[in-house]
Amino acid sequence: MTKSPLADRLRPEKLDLLLGQDHLIGPGQPLRKAIDQGKIHSMVFFGPPGCGKTTLARIIAQMVKAELFSFSAATTGVAEIKKILDQAENKRRLYGSETIIFIDEIHRFNRAQQDVFLPCLEKGSIILIGATTENPSFQLNSSLLSRAKVYVLNPLDETAIKKIIERALKHEDGLGPRGVGLEPAALDFIAATSDGDARIALNILDFAVQAAEGGPVTLKLVEDAVQRKALRYDRAGEEHYNLISVLHKSMRGGDADAALYWLARMLEAGEDPLYIARRLVRFATEDIGNHDPFALVLAIAAKDAVDFIGRPEGDLALAELAVYLALAAKSNETYVAYEAAKKDALETYAEPVPLHLRNAPTRLMKELGYGKDYKYPHDYPDAKVEQEYMPKRLKGKKYFGDREKEKR
Repeated sequence: MTKSPLADRLRPEKLDLLLGQDHLIGPGQPLRKAIDQGKIHSMVFFGPPGCGKTTLARIIAQMVKAELFSFSAATTGVAEIKKILDQAENKRRLYGSETIIFIDEIHRFNRAQQDVFLPCLEKGSIILIGATTENPSFQLNSSLLSRAKVYVLNPLDETAIKKIIERALKHEDGLGPRGVGLEPAALDFIAATSDGDARIALNILDFAVQAAEGGPVTLKLVEDAVQRKALRYDRAGEEHYNLISVLHKSMRGGDADAALYWLARMLEAGEDPLYIARRLVRFATEDIGNHDPFALVLAIAAKDAVDFIGRPEGDLALAELAVYLALAAKSNETYVAYEAAKKDALETYAEPVPLHLRNAPTRLMKELGYGKDYKYPHDYPDAKVEQEYMPKRLKGKKYFGDREKEKR
C-alpha cells in the first residue's frame, strides 16, 4: 500500500504544533482567543506556500466542531460550490450547525465567482476561510474583503524548518520507525534551500532518505536530491513586482552587490531576461540620464547581447550592466524636467507653433508669415542667438537646468 506524502502524514492537528505563526495563534492573540472561544469569523489567510494555511483551517474546524468542506479554486467550479452553500444554509436553519468552506488558492476565482459567497456571508450561514499566496488587496473583491478578516502568515524561518524535520525523523507516522540518521550539514542545507516552505523541506528529506537506502542522509545526498534551489516566483504575482522594485532601488542606492543578488534571484527563478533588460534601459534614462549618457548606450548593448545569445551566456551582460548602473553617478534631472514638460503639455492651452519657427515650403506660407524673422543659429558666433522657442504662455519657462531643489 502506497503511503501518503510525508508532509501530509505529519500535518499538525493542534495549534501548539503549528510553528511559525505565534503572532496569530500564540497565547493571548485575538485569533487564538476567538478559536478557543469557538467564536470564529470569515477570514483569508495570506502567506507563501508551505507556511500552514490549509493546516490552520483544518485545526480551526476541528476545534470549533464545524463541518469542513475543502476546495481548490484551481479545480472546482461554481456549480459545485453552490450545492455546498445550499446544504450549509439548510443545516444552519434546521440544526443550527456551523459549516466552514475552505477555498485554497481563492485568488484563482474571478470577480463573479467570488461574489457567489456574498449572500451566504450576509446571512451568516457559512464561515468562509480562503487561502492565497497573492496579495488579497489586488486579487479579491472589496465586497468579499469587507466581510472577511485578512491574516498574514509568515514564511517559516530556518529554526522552524529544522524543528519540523527533526519531528519527522522521530514521529511514528514519519521516519521514526526507520531510525534515519541525518548529518547536521544536511539539516542546515534543507532548511536553507526550502525557502520557508515546510512541504518542500519534507519532500527533500523524503527523497534523500529513499536515496540513502537505509544509510545516513549526508549533505551530498541532499544536494543531489535538490539539484538546484527552486526559487518561489510568479511572473504575474506580487513577488515579480517586489523583486524588480528592489533591483531598481539597489542600483539607485549604489549597492552593486545587492543589485547582483536580486538580479540572480530573478534570472534563476525563470524571469524573462529581456523584461529585465527593458527595465534596466528605463533605469539608465530615469536615474542616470545626461549625467552619464553612456549608461543608455551600455543598456541597449546589454539588451542586444541578451537577445542575440540568450541564456545563460546573456546573464553576464545583464550583470555587467547592473554593476555599471549601480556604480554610475546618478541624476534624475532629465526625468523631472520631462515630467514637468509633460504636465504643461497636457494641462495648458495647446498654442500653435510660433510663426517664426514654422517652415515655409510654399509661397502662401511665406505670405502668411511662416518663418519670418527666424534667426538661423549657424549665422551667429558659436551658433548662439537670442530667440524665443516657447509658445507665448510658457515664455521663459525652464524645465532643465539648476534643479537641485526638485530632485527627489
